[in-house]
Amino acid sequence: MASDATITVTARRGRAGEGALDAAPRLLPARAREAVPEAGRPPLFRRYAGETYYGLPALKPSPYGWLVGLYIFTGGLAGAAQIIATVADLLGPPAAAGLVRRGRLVALAGAVIGGPLLIIDLHRPGRFLNMLRIFRKTSPMSIGTYILMSFGAFSALAALGSLPGLRVVGRIAGVPAALAGAGMTSYTAALLAATSTPLWAAQPRLLGARFASSAMATGAAALSLGQRLSGEAETCSALDSIAMTASGAELALSLAGEGRLPPQSSVASLGIAALCEAAPLVLYGLSRGPGASARRLSLLASVAVLAGGLLMRVAILKAGNASAKRPTDYFRMTQPRGVRGGASARRQAWAS
Repeated sequence: MASDATITVTARRGRAGEGALDAAPRLLPARAREAVPEAGRPPLFRRYAGETYYGLPALKPSPYGWLVGLYIFTGGLAGAAQIIATVADLLGPPAAAGLVRRGRLVALAGAVIGGPLLIIDLHRPGRFLNMLRIFRKTSPMSIGTYILMSFGAFSALAALGSLPGLRVVGRIAGVPAALAGAGMTSYTAALLAATSTPLWAAQPRLLGARFASSAMATGAAALSLGQRLSGEAETCSALDSIAMTASGAELALSLAGEGRLPPQSSVASLGIAALCEAAPLVLYGLSRGPGASARRLSLLASVAVLAGGLLMRVAILKAGNASAKRPTDYFRMTQPRGVRGGASARRQAWAS
């Protein structure tokens, strides 16, 4: 049997008279792809040099707009609010009862609003019903639909815990509601990363972590805002700390993903990070102190986190659609792996 080093790749003549590889690049064994240059033959692939098909886009931009951004924002905020409420219910002091009640109501409201937003995003109500007929473990949209439905059902049961005599029901239902809430904070990032849009597909894990940290920041900020406006400020300091930590993590993740983005999207992403993530951190830092000015700065920081979270999601959707219109972004992102020189070319794709 021939070894990997002696594998040859035949070529056939196409209609245009040019040689075309019979074997698809990704179907070749890794050792065979590595061995071809060593055998004195030309490499199977070369670094992408910016060629396009007459400058035409290789992809069609997604139809995702501000409504999808609003759905992602609402779902993430509601999921994080449920997580905070459940932790406060299980581990918090008795003074956190108001926070638990408010967190569960915010989670239920987000689930109620999220359903119609998803149906509007699908353009046809029948599509939502069709997704409930089957479950596909390989489809982020199918998984997300069931996460949303589970989150709504358990959040409704958890909200009943605020009624007299039903606290045990709320506490029991709060645990699965919080687990579904964790899915609500990040599944939409998996949905975007599963597409071929360069900006979203270039950083699937970082995008999920960024959405989750932003959801935790917005959830804590919304609850802190509600607690202060209702005169129950005992837990606001802890909520502000959660929001500040999550915003810092979001900013760090944004900066960590800059090297994986195309140059045009990287510049836009830096502007979004400065506006949506760094500004609330400054306000939270200034609010660390006693007095009425500190309370006002805390309120302003909470509003900034909420506005920044919504703006960040809409901006990521818009920038992703813009990257789909640039054919060079797509071709650079799809450089093959496993070929000598190809891996480094893939890592340096956006810099070339």
